[in-house]
Amino acid sequence: MAFLSLLILSLFLASSSTEAYNFLVGGKNGWSTNPSEDYNQWSGRMRFLINDTLSFKYPKETDSVVVVSKDDYDKCNAAKPIVKLDGGDSSFKFDRSGPFYFITSNKTNCDKGQKLVIVVLALRVKSPPASAPAPSAQAPVPSPESQAPAPSPSSESPSPATSGPAVSPAPGTSGPAASAPGADATPSPLSPGNTPADISSPPGPSNSFAAAVSPAAVVSVLLSVTVAAFITIT
Repeated sequence: MAFLSLLILSLFLASSSTEAYNFLVGGKNGWSTNPSEDYNQWSGRMRFLINDTLSFKYPKETDSVVVVSKDDYDKCNAAKPIVKLDGGDSSFKFDRSGPFYFITSNKTNCDKGQKLVIVVLALRVKSPPASAPAPSAQAPVPSPESQAPAPSPSSESPSPATSGPAVSPAPGTSGPAASAPGADATPSPLSPGNTPADISSPPGPSNSFAAAVSPAAVVSVLLSVTVAAFITIT
C-alpha cells in the first residue's frame, strides 16, 4: 500500500512538472509602477502551483526584483533580501507551497505599489476513488400466483318431459274404432273438437261402444256391415 502511495505521488509530481505554467508579471507593461492591472488583484485571479514560474521584465539599470519576508514586504525594506533578481529578464520558480513576497529594490516605487504577493497552493495527492461495491443480486420477484379458473356453471340436465310426444295423425286418417262382432273395424275420424295437441297417447279400448264411437263412426260401421251383408248374399 505504501509503495502504491509513493507511485501515485511520483506520477503526480511528474504531471505537475510537465504542466507547469509561466506567468508574466505586469502583462505588457512588465514589472513597473504602472502595471496594466494591480499586482495583487492579478495574483488573486490566478492559481499558482509548485513548479510554476514568474517572469519579470524591467530595466536592469534602474530596477530589480527582491524576495523578502512579510515584515519587509509591508515596510518596503529591500535591505535583507531572501532572493534578488537583477538581470532585467528574470524568472522565479516556486519550489514550495505558501506565500511569496516580491518588492522592487526602489523604495519609492515600492511605496507606489510595485510589490506583489503570491500564494502557491499546497500539493494535494488525491487518493484513488474507492471502487464501487458490486451490486448485490436481487432476489427474483415472485410472479403473481395464477388463480385457478372459476368452475363453469354446471349444465343443468333437462327435466324429463311430463307428457309423451303428441301424435299428429295425418289428415283424412281416422283413429282405430271398435268394430261390431263379425265385421272389420273401420277407423273413425277425429272429432272436430280434438286437435293433435290434445292427444297425449292413443286411447285404450273402451267398454262403452256408444261413448267411444261418434255418430259419424256409427254410420260408417253400419254402412260397412250393410255392404258386407250384401256381398255375402250375392
